[in-house]
Amino acid sequence: MIEEAITSSQLEGATTTRSVAKKMIRERRKPKNKHEQMILNNYYTLARVRELGNSKLDRNLVCEIHRLVTEGTLDDDDQAGRFRRADERNWVEDLSTGEHLHTPPPAEELDARMKQMCDFANGDDPRHFVHPAVRAIILHFWLAYDHPFVDGNGRCARALFYWCMLSNGYWLTEYLSISHYIKKAPTKYKMAYLYTETDENDLTYFIIWHLDLIIKALEDFDKYVEGKVTETARLSEGLSAMRELNYRQRELVAHALRNTGREYTVKSHKNSHGVTRQTARKDLADLQKRGLLESSLRGKSWHYYAVDNLTQLLEDRRSN
Repeated sequence: MIEEAITSSQLEGATTTRSVAKKMIRERRKPKNKHEQMILNNYYTLARVRELGNSKLDRNLVCEIHRLVTEGTLDDDDQAGRFRRADERNWVEDLSTGEHLHTPPPAEELDARMKQMCDFANGDDPRHFVHPAVRAIILHFWLAYDHPFVDGNGRCARALFYWCMLSNGYWLTEYLSISHYIKKAPTKYKMAYLYTETDENDLTYFIIWHLDLIIKALEDFDKYVEGKVTETARLSEGLSAMRELNYRQRELVAHALRNTGREYTVKSHKNSHGVTRQTARKDLADLQKRGLLESSLRGKSWHYYAVDNLTQLLEDRRSN
């Protein structure tokens, strides 16, 4: 989710480093600028999409997703969560060149077109079966093609792709960053739209391109998981030899290796191991002192999480 939040925003012009953005999300730090706000918005939008489950898509939900994506990032806050008006910009341009790429349907047609899109997304037409994955891809195209909002249409379209996949039981999609692969070849993304539009709206181009993208993401994910399992097993063996850590600390570090991004508190550590708050606090403070954990204050509680280079630190200590 963090990777998708970052790269989806970078596709729309956000300029910040991955490490800074990741740290901001983990620490729940307030964004310092519009670029960081875009990324944090995307992260919360994906979290909301995950919560929706099998909810039906309608105009209100589309507008809610757009509002989440664009809050605090538009020149006019009034534009968040509502369709563009007839007197507002209605063309799509290349951010890097300013080239005019697409003129979407007029604002007067948006209500009817959005109703059609939502009916399609929900599979409400019994006359035609469209595989859910293909339906999700078409939904991605449809929202971006109609361009119902003044800004934020690309991020909203990609969020709807995730909604459609997850609501149809494709839970693994949550662990794939589609925007990561789009960012690697943004020209192919643009051309998949243009080929479709210039060939009487034949969606075959966009569908094939998008399916190839999903396949690449799945293949890389398989390799990542395989490597992570091997790496974690090896490092877990090394952890057992670290006599300076007690068994509770070794268990926590091993858990952090298996669960990237997981956070720990004095209360959670205390409950997991049946120790006093003082002992739990001492365990976590010691791990932070050794450079294995970082922490941030949220309200009245300290939250601890693994440092980004935890794996390398353990490899170095294992070698020594």
